[in-house]
Amino acid sequence: MDLTPQPRPRYSIVVPVFNEQAVLPVLLRRLDLMMAGLDGPTETIFVDDGSSDCSAIILRAKAREDPRYRFVGLSRNFGHQAAITAGMAAATGDAIIVMDADLQDPPEVVGQMIEKWQEGYEVVYGRRLSREGDSAFKQATASLFYKFLGRLSSVDIPRDAGDFRLIDRKVLEAFLAMPEQDRFVRGMFAWLGFRQTEVAFHRLPRLAGETKYPLLKMLRLASHGVVGFSDAPLRLAIWCGFAVSGLAALYALWVVGHWLAGDTSLVAGWASTIIIVSFLSGMNMIMTGIMGLYVGRIHAEVKRRPLYVVSEKAGFDRVAQPQSSRTIDAA
Repeated sequence: MDLTPQPRPRYSIVVPVFNEQAVLPVLLRRLDLMMAGLDGPTETIFVDDGSSDCSAIILRAKAREDPRYRFVGLSRNFGHQAAITAGMAAATGDAIIVMDADLQDPPEVVGQMIEKWQEGYEVVYGRRLSREGDSAFKQATASLFYKFLGRLSSVDIPRDAGDFRLIDRKVLEAFLAMPEQDRFVRGMFAWLGFRQTEVAFHRLPRLAGETKYPLLKMLRLASHGVVGFSDAPLRLAIWCGFAVSGLAALYALWVVGHWLAGDTSLVAGWASTIIIVSFLSGMNMIMTGIMGLYVGRIHAEVKRRPLYVVSEKAGFDRVAQPQSSRTIDAA
């Protein structure tokens, strides 16, 4: 293991990993080529998010033999957004680039992001021109979600942009000061502001393995985005309540009018009663569920648990490492 002190990196590449052993050999070769072409010292930080395959073994060994690589092992699977945060908290570069390990985010696009950063932009996100390998259903639902979130949120969250982005060091410091537990990282960076621009690219199909964002995880991430960056569902609940109450009042006036007119057919109103009660009960359950999402988010925040727990590190003994107040290091 090379313990020679390394210069402080100018660029930090953060790569969250979860069961990606099949793609790691190709990923490491392409990262080697990319780092060799950059105009300053570069570190790559792999964050193993509780993998059950050999990913951690491969990456730990790489970090010990190559001084440009670092390894952070989390104690269990905390989720993609927490793993991203763990990697950025460990980064020491002036510019930090987040990319996925499946090579759907091409490492070669990083050079274009750096050019934008050198022009003065502080956040450079990758916008997908196409999504090869994704099903028509996933593409349609993703497009619908971004349109829906754009209308609900008071923050302009870029469409067709994931977590593949470059951020400046001062943006990172502002990001790490945000204490959210249920994280929607792309929304958090949009909320921070700063000078932002995009680099468009064609998202490639997954090289190997299977997606780590099936439908249920995508729905969970979408709910974090909506609840975390919009109070529109709460306002919708209020207006729906007013609407239902108004309709009920109109129906009551209609019934009274028929009764005053001597219409006795309304005595057999069993069906209409059941329909109204069922409708109101359903609306009540929906509104209670919406409010429950927000109450649950408050509950998660007040517990003040750390976002993740680090069980081991490798490669960090060659360069000074800043500490984050939002982590527990059990290594």
